[in-house]
Formats: sequence, structure tokens, C-alpha cells
Amino acid sequence: MAKRERGNFRKMRPKLSSDLPFSIGSPAMIWQVLFFYLPLAIIFVSSFLYITDAGAIAGVTLQKITFFLRPVYLKVIFNSLILALSNACICLTIAYPLAYFLTFNSKRFKNVLLFLLIVPFWTNFLLHVYAWFFVLEKKGLINQFLQFIGIIDSPLHMLNTPFAIMIMMVYYYLPFMVMPLYSAMEQIDNRLIEASYDLGASWFHTLRRVILPLTKRGLQAGFFLVFIPSFGEFAIPELMGGDKWMFVGTVISSFILDEQTSSLGAAFTAVASVCLLVSAILLYFLIDRMIPGRAYETKK
Repeated sequence: MAKRERGNFRKMRPKLSSDLPFSIGSPAMIWQVLFFYLPLAIIFVSSFLYITDAGAIAGVTLQKITFFLRPVYLKVIFNSLILALSNACICLTIAYPLAYFLTFNSKRFKNVLLFLLIVPFWTNFLLHVYAWFFVLEKKGLINQFLQFIGIIDSPLHMLNTPFAIMIMMVYYYLPFMVMPLYSAMEQIDNRLIEASYDLGASWFHTLRRVILPLTKRGLQAGFFLVFIPSFGEFAIPELMGGDKWMFVGTVISSFILDEQTSSLGAAFTAVASVCLLVSAILLYFLIDRMIPGRAYETKK
């Protein structure tokens, strides 16, 4: 009787159309194509076009691409890669213990800590920058504290330096690293960790052989959520570093904002994008090789 009722229920249940997933995802796909892939394709194609002073397309050329293979521009790309890699590594160093603490040691205050982690995104970005101005300036909190405890006699110059840029980059991008790691750690079955301890493994060995492999995908996601946008970051180097430090974002903006050199900005964007893509692929496989095991165990 029960089997017959289940069979009747299956017959009565309407079948989902095979086109339903496509219908649901098509608006997002159209938006992505129109406002991301299409402008990116236009920038990439225009970098190979020779445009006359009158604005007419006169042919295809590699002159603009080879122009940015000069050492001065390659140095800008290299500095941006170092900045992005340093930011991602520092964020990972801070975020992994923080995500571990949120997952395993803060059951009581987890929601409060997550709220404190996310709440900075509810305020304007410029407010964050100006707040750090008051912290890092010569009469700021850091210099006053260091002078008060007697470590320094005169104020340190911290604004318009790589230190100021890195501090602001880590502060802004840290949540992008914490959240994927926290999400990955939340999926770990606690019985695996308990089994590791029962078999005599130390805390460090459990972290290296159990927790780290199971959070590999979250680590990779967080790393590239920080690394990729950091490479083209414009606002933070411009505001915290001044005119002395040139990175990919600042160079592209200087070309794009000038109508006479906008095509050069497109060419430099293409060159920098290729360098970023190659670097990201190499880093992905490097992380994949460095972390042992496979991430396949989750909570059921």
C-alpha cells in the first residue's frame, strides 16, 4: 500500500524542466557578458589597433604592446605582483588562525566576532582611509604611543610609504581571506580531528595532515580573492602612497583618464592582464602541490 502511494505521488509530482537552471542563471550570465566580458574584449582588441589622430582605425599593430615591454613598465608590473603576493600572504598568515579560532574555539562569541569582521563594509571606503591617516600621520596614534613609551624621540614618517599601503591593503582585504577559510573549516567533520588525536597525532600534525588539506579549496579561494584585485588596486596606492609609488592600477588610470593616451591604457591593461593570468595559474598549481592530500571530506 505504501509503495503504491509513493508511486502515485511520483506520477503526480510535476517534472522540472531541463531549461529551468538556464532560465534562472541567464540574467546573471547576460549581465556578466554585457558589463564584464564585452568591455574586456573591447579593451583587448583596441590594444592591437592603430588609431589615427582623427580617430579612424588604420590597421593592426603590435607597437603599443611592445611599447610596454620596456623595463620601466615591466618594473611596474613586477612591483604590483610583489604587492599583491605580499598582501595575500600576510592576509593568509593572519586569517588562518583567526578562522580556526572562529570555527573551533569561539562557539559563544562566534556571531559577535563575525559581525565585527563584516561591519567595516557597512561604512564608506574613504572613511577607512581617512581613519588610517589619523593613525599613521606624524601626530597620529602610533607615533604618540611610541613616543610615550620612549621607543622613539621624533615622529616616524609612515604616510606615503610602502608600509602605509600594505597596512591599508591588509586591513581592507583581510575579510576576503577569512570568510572562505571559515566556510571551509565549518564543513570539516569534527570526528576526523578527534580520530587524529586518538591515534596519537600532535596538534601541529593534525593541522598539517587533516585540517590544512580539508581547507585547501577555501585557502585557494581566499588567496585569489585577495591576490587578483590587489594586483590592480588603484585607490589605496593612490591615497596612501602618493605620487612616489607607481603600480598597475595607477599607471592604467593615468593613461585612461587622458583621451590622447586611452589606447595606450588599453594596451597596458592587456599586457598586465596576461602577466596576472600567468602568475595566478602558477600560484594555483604551486599551492596545490604544497598542501598535501585532497579536500573531499565534509560534514554529513
